[in-house]
Amino acid sequence: MNNIDAAITATFGNKLRLRISGICIQNNQILLVKHHSINETGILWAPPGGGMQFGESAIATLEREFLEETGLRIKVGKFLFVNEYFEAPLHAVELFFEVSLVTDKISKGIDPELGQDQIITDVQFVHGHEIKSGNPKNYHSCLHQVHALEDLLQLNGYFQHINP
Repeated sequence: MNNIDAAITATFGNKLRLRISGICIQNNQILLVKHHSINETGILWAPPGGGMQFGESAIATLEREFLEETGLRIKVGKFLFVNEYFEAPLHAVELFFEVSLVTDKISKGIDPELGQDQIITDVQFVHGHEIKSGNPKNYHSCLHQVHALEDLLQLNGYFQHINP
């Protein structure tokens, strides 16, 4: 296990996390954050978001996470869906909201919980056709649920990605 994998496991592993994430779609592109990860490909593109802190609302969490990870200020829209992710040692329940941008200058941010062992390597709008033609293991499981990115905004309910 390398230093980043060890830092991810130490910080987020072997406990349940409540994550709040945002779906921001513009011109058939979705805003995604590229992470080093401990999945089998070592890459995960996922919608911006992160862990809710005690006493923090879901909206405040999402606004904070977007600013930390992307440098963007957002307006949080409707609640979309729930995704449960479990791939040991990580386990998260993720609440997804529709998001629109208030500012538009994207910058690669950080994950403050990880200190020097940062896992964010890029932030960008990604075309739907790039996701469909790429390795699905490189993309968050919510992106596997739809044929077109706009369909994400119509999803509702509960989805699972379980691989113990």
